[in-house]
Amino acid sequence: MDSDQRRKWKRVNNSGGKIALKLILSFRSLTLGITSFLFILFYFYGSDRSPFRPVLRASGFTRVFPNLLTDDYFRGGGKPLPLVIESRVLLPDHLLLVLSNRVQRGESFECVYYPQLGDAADVLDEMLVKLAISADDYQESKSIVRCELPPVNFSAAADLRRTGGEVVEGNWMRSAVNQTADDWGKVVYEAILDSNTVVVLAKGLNLKPHRDVNPAEFRCHFSLSHFNKQDSFIFTTEATAAAQEVVRCLLPRSIRNNNTELAEGIRVTVSRVATASPALPSVAKVYNPKSHGMREEGEAKYELCACTMLWNQAAVLKEWVMYHSWLGVERWFIYDNNSDDGLQDVADELNSLNHNVTRHVWPWVKAQEAGFSHCALRAKYECNWVGFFDVDEFFYLPRQHRGQNSLRALVSNYTDSPTIAEVRTMCHSFGPSGLTAPPKQGVTVGYTCRVQAPERHKSFVRPDLLDVTLLNIVHHFKLREGYRTTNVAETTAVINHYKYQVWDTFKAKFFRRVSTYVTNWQDDQNKGSKDRAPGLGTEAVEPPDWRLRFCEVWDTGLKDFVLDTFADGATGLLPWERSSSSASSSAR
Repeated sequence: MDSDQRRKWKRVNNSGGKIALKLILSFRSLTLGITSFLFILFYFYGSDRSPFRPVLRASGFTRVFPNLLTDDYFRGGGKPLPLVIESRVLLPDHLLLVLSNRVQRGESFECVYYPQLGDAADVLDEMLVKLAISADDYQESKSIVRCELPPVNFSAAADLRRTGGEVVEGNWMRSAVNQTADDWGKVVYEAILDSNTVVVLAKGLNLKPHRDVNPAEFRCHFSLSHFNKQDSFIFTTEATAAAQEVVRCLLPRSIRNNNTELAEGIRVTVSRVATASPALPSVAKVYNPKSHGMREEGEAKYELCACTMLWNQAAVLKEWVMYHSWLGVERWFIYDNNSDDGLQDVADELNSLNHNVTRHVWPWVKAQEAGFSHCALRAKYECNWVGFFDVDEFFYLPRQHRGQNSLRALVSNYTDSPTIAEVRTMCHSFGPSGLTAPPKQGVTVGYTCRVQAPERHKSFVRPDLLDVTLLNIVHHFKLREGYRTTNVAETTAVINHYKYQVWDTFKAKFFRRVSTYVTNWQDDQNKGSKDRAPGLGTEAVEPPDWRLRFCEVWDTGLKDFVLDTFADGATGLLPWERSSSSASSSAR
């Protein structure tokens, strides 16, 4: 059966699942009761001296019945591990399923949809099945599967099966414990541990952008189970900071008094104090960045790191990483916002060349600012400085300041400063430069004509000196009180921003902007905003003179430097043009 046929809707009959459904519904209350009991028992008696110290690191049922999810149990007879759905989120253009275990790369899945109405035991007769859009790793031990939106009159509480398998193949019975799907406009979606606090990221707070608010308005709630009702909370704590989509709360006192790192895996949500509305639905469990970093406790930090968020830009990632590695960037945090262009393969190739790249799957749409807050907390434990800039932005240092590791040297001049926590660099925006097809040697060589006046800036920051709110406007963060910004002179360094590329590349921006507070270009709002391309409307229609636009100054400085420094003497090829077997991460 070809892929087009597989993607057509088909009905599935599964009478065996009816019995499973009835068994699971009666099993659910027992599961939640045991879960709550163990949670309380652990945190009141699980001190370092206590003989009772259950492990709370795994996901889902592993905490309550660790023997049920062992490899030996489910791989007996050659069968794969089951598909355990722990959460579902209804995003604007697809349904996201979060699995509590890893799946193999390349596995194919089908999404199973049920009618919204009908007897619980009879819905299996009317299931609809469609091939999943994609699957991916998520965090360090989970997976996500992206499904198409449910058809009319079908529930978003979809299930999953391996292509051609049975719905009761271990996965359906467990996901039936939580037959819900949370709406993306109102959900807690990430939580990250930071010392004795947890930073919670949430949609639906409806806070104004670019400012912090009184944290006394919020509370955080902790539990091991889903927040199906108000009395499922085990602990409630006060918020200590709040801004945009971020709320920072204290960990429960019983956890703070023991080992805070054991908070990893606990589910958390947020509520408003002054309203009668319930806490937000939550798919977030506490993530501990110190457990998954590249630096051991006590090991020296990287001096210079970089963080970016991208969608379908694998083609330019090699050039961006290789070039900036030569300038001194040592560690890379790549937040992948639902790419489907083989980004992981590129990251693997770069790592084979010792570029220290981590791809972090970020499935959340219109959440760039929160993603950067998340990245800043990860970088805090590994990096003295971290830069937040895009893969179409390249630092350029004039000849008198140029050299290998020169960008690292520039920023590290401020590492011991008692007051400076942010280094800003201005951007020059480049246009298509007369081209109609993507330049084969990369953007640094291909695009050479720009707008005369600089636009905006990008920053390197000290992640340990950011304000507790982690408030950012993409280009820069709010700093802790007593710290300030310094601006790099244009004669010392600038950023070449290849913003307006050939049309086939540029038009992808019309699909969706990643920033929470920047209007999508196809929306009929803020048409005069600087975040839009001047002269374009809301539709991706190429202007006849596109290739000639945004060209006021011919600037070949970075092109000349790249060709002189990086091109192979025999072939003329640049490192990012060559395969991993022949490329070199260092210039000649």
